[in-house]
Amino acid sequence: MTRADAVARADHFFESGAFRERLARRIAIPTESQNPDRAGELAAYLGTELQPAFEAMGFACRILAHPKARAPFLYAERIEDPALPTVLGYGHGDVIRGLDAEWHEGLSPWRLTEAQGRWYGRGIADNKGQHTVNMEALRTVLETRGRLGFNAKYLVEMGEETGSPGLRELCEAHRGLFAADLLIASDGPRLRADRPTIFLGARGGLNFDMTIEAREGGHHSGNWGGLLSNPGIQLAHAIASIVSPTGQIRIPAWVPKEIPAPVREVLADCEVDGGADGPAIDPDWGEPGLTPAEQVYGWCNFEVLAFKTGNPETPVNAIPPRAWARCQLRFVVGVDPDALLPALRRHLDRHGFPMVQLSLTRETMFKATRLDPADPWVRWAVASLAKTTGKKPAILPNLGGSLPNDIFTEVLGLRTIWVPHSYPACSQHAPNEHLPPALLREGLRAMTGLYWDLGEPGVPATRDAASS
Repeated sequence: MTRADAVARADHFFESGAFRERLARRIAIPTESQNPDRAGELAAYLGTELQPAFEAMGFACRILAHPKARAPFLYAERIEDPALPTVLGYGHGDVIRGLDAEWHEGLSPWRLTEAQGRWYGRGIADNKGQHTVNMEALRTVLETRGRLGFNAKYLVEMGEETGSPGLRELCEAHRGLFAADLLIASDGPRLRADRPTIFLGARGGLNFDMTIEAREGGHHSGNWGGLLSNPGIQLAHAIASIVSPTGQIRIPAWVPKEIPAPVREVLADCEVDGGADGPAIDPDWGEPGLTPAEQVYGWCNFEVLAFKTGNPETPVNAIPPRAWARCQLRFVVGVDPDALLPALRRHLDRHGFPMVQLSLTRETMFKATRLDPADPWVRWAVASLAKTTGKKPAILPNLGGSLPNDIFTEVLGLRTIWVPHSYPACSQHAPNEHLPPALLREGLRAMTGLYWDLGEPGVPATRDAASS
């Protein structure tokens, strides 16, 4: 049996409807990790859905827990020969809230529905569809060749949408269990729906609040206007001091000194395109002189996610006592994460805003990570995807968003290669989350070829072999 046989088998499995049936069953489990009433569903997704699927492939499975985690973890491993390369996979079975009432008529977050050439359902893009692709590709290789030809480990968590609580501590406590040569996983979007993509890390993410508490209660704007400071105005000016009117960051510690040459080189081949349903790019926004790809994947951006002062629903003629904004910084390798808030504090004090209070949100701060685009494993993965798809894959130095990738790089010391099976306009985290089935099919074919190639001669040297 050959590589072509394995890819053909994957095609047949998808076209038979069996892939859709399996994915539909998983989408039907409402694994909302932000909903405290869903603890049973989170556990059931691992214990009754994924664990039997891994065990049917000859994986030994364990349910793991950590006191900081509100949900369990599933660990699965298939060790064929300690001398073979070992690959760690990762996925998350939890999803964002369903927002049932906001979906289009005829659609439900908990039912896989086909409409307008798309498959709809909560988690189809993030992340049930993606780890289902990878699991079925593993199964296909096993059924075709009778073995993987490498050692496979897999970790599935149920708290990624709440910041992956306990994941770092779990990996620290089980470093030996999760030891591998590299991580191959799938999450996030491709550069474009029609272009296979790999990304090599993730931008860091820091969410924080800016608050001004001026006084107790509001006061009549006619009687006190001009005499009392307005925290809404003050906070607006404080935010305006952080970025220019066109979004350029004004705090030097919040941006890298430069974009490294290897990063610029791979991004020169990348065009940001959200497709027909994606938003139009504002060409004059952000850091001057950067291409859209460099803005998203090579630089940092500051966003105001929410701003509140007074009573927006029913405004009254009163000077508000308080103003609040939820803010976010996405940052790349080369920016010190420990210096971010101290730098903001100094900046605000220097510009006359000592009244602004800063506080971290409950979300975990993700650190920025990036594997060298020249790493041999990157070239190997690109060649494999190109062979299967007949397309030139895009190489992104990191995802524009944030993932707990720093746990795999810092705690476990792994190279990380991500092969996404989604696209930018998938409505991830919003109502009407969807994917084109053709994208899932191509992802299944590509991952089958990738896992097949992992079991063949010619893979890059493992860390131990390279250092011996």
